[in-house]
Amino acid sequence: MEPSPNDNKLIIYQLLPRLYGNTKQVNKFYGSIEENGVGKFNDINDKVLQEIKKMGFTHVWYTGVIEHATMTDYSQYGIKPDDPDVVKGRAGSPYAIKDYYDIDPDLAVEVNNRMGEYEALISRTHQNGLKVLMDFVPNHVARTYASDVKPDNIRDFGQDDDKTKSFDPKNDFYYSPSQPFVVPQGYNPGGDEFQSPLKDGNFDEFPAKATGNDVFSPWPSINDWFETVKLNYGLDYMGGHHAYFDPVPPLWNKMYDILHFWSEKGIDGFRCDMVEMVPFEFWGWLIPKLKVAFPQLIFIGEAYDNNKYQDYIFKGKFDYLYDKVGLYDAIKRLTRNEPNATTWDINRVWNQDCKAIDLHMLRFMENHDELRIPSPGFAGDPWLAVPGMIITATLNTGPVMIYFGQEVGEPAAGEEGFSGNDGRTSIFDYWGVPEHQKWLNDGKLDGGKLSDDQKKLRDFYSRLLNLARDNEALRVGAFWELMIANEHQQGFDQRLYLFLRYTDKQRILVITNFNRSERKLQVKLSEDLLAKLNLSGAKEFTDLLTGAKYNTNNINKGLDITLPAVSGMLLNF
Repeated sequence: MEPSPNDNKLIIYQLLPRLYGNTKQVNKFYGSIEENGVGKFNDINDKVLQEIKKMGFTHVWYTGVIEHATMTDYSQYGIKPDDPDVVKGRAGSPYAIKDYYDIDPDLAVEVNNRMGEYEALISRTHQNGLKVLMDFVPNHVARTYASDVKPDNIRDFGQDDDKTKSFDPKNDFYYSPSQPFVVPQGYNPGGDEFQSPLKDGNFDEFPAKATGNDVFSPWPSINDWFETVKLNYGLDYMGGHHAYFDPVPPLWNKMYDILHFWSEKGIDGFRCDMVEMVPFEFWGWLIPKLKVAFPQLIFIGEAYDNNKYQDYIFKGKFDYLYDKVGLYDAIKRLTRNEPNATTWDINRVWNQDCKAIDLHMLRFMENHDELRIPSPGFAGDPWLAVPGMIITATLNTGPVMIYFGQEVGEPAAGEEGFSGNDGRTSIFDYWGVPEHQKWLNDGKLDGGKLSDDQKKLRDFYSRLLNLARDNEALRVGAFWELMIANEHQQGFDQRLYLFLRYTDKQRILVITNFNRSERKLQVKLSEDLLAKLNLSGAKEFTDLLTGAKYNTNNINKGLDITLPAVSGMLLNF
């Protein structure tokens, strides 16, 4: 099903082009681009996009496309090298952008045609029936930021700043006047083997600019985002948080120009980084203004403070926000079988945290910031995600996101370099993603090296995501929780979650079991629900995931069901 205007069930596939197409299996600690290899835009060909589409996806979020600071030397192409003392990892963080109007040269086969290769990928993605999302990183830029390809009429960040002032609404950056920036002690850029004449523990920045994670001094620590500088949206952090939004600060218009530039290339939406670090007044100005020219654009915000959700949706005009501190965290506790885990936390998400905004919440169990499900710090086994993934995809009408490799159980084992052995696939280093590479199968793109178990896992994801799109009850239907109706039923416990999704034409009963052992339950629909839907008598239920059939002679008495350990059902009736 193609999304329609009132359809929020976007199915998003997040992938890093730098990692996605890389078939090299060296994976040397702090390896260079030559040693460890790199993926390219061109690797994401028609076959890849068709396979993504077949899995049920509607959107692809290409992560880390814009040119960012790196330790790889592209000076032969006229690109100024970055000082490694302010770069994290050999490849560099995609969230330390050094030119908002340029493309990461790593991702191009022909470096001088990097923009052309990205434009071709946008066009190819569209031709295969998918929409394109890309990053927008509004809060900070690389310390080495300087645009060498911006349009002639555009003023660069900081170009007109008065650097004698720590804050001025007309400045793009915050400063520590008359003080130089100091690189944090103990940073060893690129590891012991990495050599560069610029690697000397110093970075020439005078006066020092404030650091991205709101450090307003010249001495960020090694645990700060010291490779980035904070942008100034007119908030005087050191002066009592006073806001100067009228007249509109120059930075606002610069950001509008940047997003207009990318939107003109056919981008369908932006995943906006750390949106709560930028005032919602800016977003409320920016998003409607851009939608005048590009009405179909969507804006997804990375958000972590449920007290601010309403402001960023209703005043900031975001289409979607991350549901991390609510649903993700509740499901993670249940998936990990933590002692305090309870499915009543899921009730709290829709009933309190996201009341009236549930359709605006983007749900996921993995992304580049979070632990891989099979990593020891999360679940240790990709199949333990089944009940959580079913809820993530079907709880409401809002979007769902999968991170590449999740569908084949990638555990992100090992130390990559700047990124330690932390259960995350590195965004800082050159690396191959081993379980995903088995699907790539040396470029055959057929999953030829996957185990039978991995093929079954990928099939589960594909089935679930396609069901979420193709069934109107899941895509646009109403929601009715069945916890209170069942909490006194024999066999019920707080590791089961039950709800109904329904329209006039379709009803799907969703039952999930997070317990590590099977559960027998007589599932009841509440009397008010039975009356509302005018249900009585015998009913047959079909599990859309497996095709298995279940019967009850009298729906008023409920449905007897045996739920296998760590499982779920989507029962159509």
